[in-house]
Amino acid sequence: MAGTLTACGGTGSGGDVTLKLVAADYGDSSANSSQKYWDKLAAAFEKDHPDIKVDVDVYSWNDVDAKVKSMVDAGHAPDMAQIGAYADYAAAGKLYPVSDLLDVPTQADYLSQLADAGKVDGTQYGMPFASSTRLLFYNKKLFKDAGITPPTTWAQLEADAKALKAAGVKIPYALPLGREEAQAETMIWMLSGGAGYTDDVGSYTIDSKQNVATFDWLKNDLVGKGLTGPTAPGKLNRATAFAAFAKGEVGMLNGHPTLMRMAAKQGVDYGTVQLPGPNGPARSTMGVADWMMAFKQNGHSKQVGEFLNYVYSEKNVLDFSREYDLLPVTNSASETMSDAQEDKKLWPFLASLTNSEIYPVGKTSWASVSADIKDQIGSALTANTSPGAVLGRIQNQAAAAESAE
Repeated sequence: MAGTLTACGGTGSGGDVTLKLVAADYGDSSANSSQKYWDKLAAAFEKDHPDIKVDVDVYSWNDVDAKVKSMVDAGHAPDMAQIGAYADYAAAGKLYPVSDLLDVPTQADYLSQLADAGKVDGTQYGMPFASSTRLLFYNKKLFKDAGITPPTTWAQLEADAKALKAAGVKIPYALPLGREEAQAETMIWMLSGGAGYTDDVGSYTIDSKQNVATFDWLKNDLVGKGLTGPTAPGKLNRATAFAAFAKGEVGMLNGHPTLMRMAAKQGVDYGTVQLPGPNGPARSTMGVADWMMAFKQNGHSKQVGEFLNYVYSEKNVLDFSREYDLLPVTNSASETMSDAQEDKKLWPFLASLTNSEIYPVGKTSWASVSADIKDQIGSALTANTSPGAVLGRIQNQAAAAESAE
């Protein structure tokens, strides 16, 4: 019985509390597994809080969301989960509001757009944990050999891709709309076209005039002209595209900070620029945040709050961000990073975070809408399909999911 309680955040002898945290793994090998980060952080916290133990289980991104769901469904919610989405649990009344956990300085330190993205019906339940943005990566050697410069407009991107193709580059522009992360590449392009998944009041606008124009351009001017390589965009996953870039086979693609390490490890000299738009650099890029949340089931709000105030200290936020080439989610850590020479390679991503847009994660419908995008968006760029028709179908499904909430 004691083992079961401990596994789910129980109270041990002498009034000690053991908190259970389930977290995602940001490492790419056992050497830099997030388990090592959390074990070290928990040990340091426990040294100053001998009455609180923190037991952390780390799972791959392929498994962690499902693992937490199965624990919650079985009635054994962890005290905390650091995963990809929080809104379903918040809407079901299973999470503590952030104001019940953190002290005021910690709450106020979150970057405002990330804190806002953590709200459901005006109350914050999701605590941003790690963030990143997207920039256009390009292979400097391939660009030099083709005699071209990085694009700032769609027309220049098309011209560059044509020059790369003529120079024998296997994949002039990699367009990963496969299931792995199609919702990301889709949003990047929608933003570069001046729109996005939602309007200013949060209603889905997936088949807006701007979004249809964006996908018409992708179909006709990139895919239709053979500039996206031998694999159909709907069959190309992000991991495959990133690996090809790191091998020197891709001229350009949209990427996040972890691609820097992959490329450098294989000796690819890369550059980054703002995402191109129809008439100049895009006014915004996509930002991504992963989320920390605290479940009410075990009733340990005081102890969870003590631990999370520690997790979100400037030092710990910086340590995690630097370990995994991610962006801080707090103002204090962001300001330090923007002044530190050791973080210079992250500065362009950090600068783009201020005008980035996040997935509509506060909507409980987003999980099903995201799944529909992953399943269908690749077909918008196939030969005999109308992009507008595909976007319209996804919009109808999104509206139905929204009204079912």
